[in-house]
Amino acid sequence: MNFLEEKILSDGIIKEGNILKVDSFLNHQIDVDIIRQMAYEFKRRFRGTEVTKVLTIEASGIAIASLVGHLYDVPVVFAKKNVTANSTDDKYVSQAYSFTHKKHNNIFVSRPYLSAGDKVLIVDDFLADGEAAHALIDLVKQAGAEVVGIGIAIEKGQQKGGRELRAEGYRLESIAIIESMDWQTQTISFREQPHQVPTDTRLRLG
Repeated sequence: MNFLEEKILSDGIIKEGNILKVDSFLNHQIDVDIIRQMAYEFKRRFRGTEVTKVLTIEASGIAIASLVGHLYDVPVVFAKKNVTANSTDDKYVSQAYSFTHKKHNNIFVSRPYLSAGDKVLIVDDFLADGEAAHALIDLVKQAGAEVVGIGIAIEKGQQKGGRELRAEGYRLESIAIIESMDWQTQTISFREQPHQVPTDTRLRLG
């Protein structure tokens, strides 16, 4: 069992509707040590991959992406969801549906921050149906840049996002892949990955 799976089991809460609540350490309060470990794990998994930009989407992916960018010594760009008074009209725009918030968001990146020739590592906290990842890929393609990999903290393996991205040929690395979870029993099972010690099939949170 890896460090993130252990953290999910100790601090995560499953909510009705296939929602995993990890805001005590990932997407509200941040456990910096866990984020640091994630960054090093992504750097290890993408060892040998040339990266010139790290791209994520606001807000929960920013902390992870920032430490990954630090390790690669490259800029971190985050796609914004809300247009503000100082937003430029010169931007790449795509649309993503949020599984958690049940709504569509237009996301954008100003054109100067993604360029043709950039080799982009996409990083995010969750992958469910893949809407955010596909929207980020679309922004990269609009810029004429290349997606060299996608790093996800927690993938919901029972949903279609990971399966589709792998079928499309993208190199996807998820630190924890959830096969199933039950909010009534607060149990969760993780997919065994080839680079880690086998886990128990089904474990209880808390």
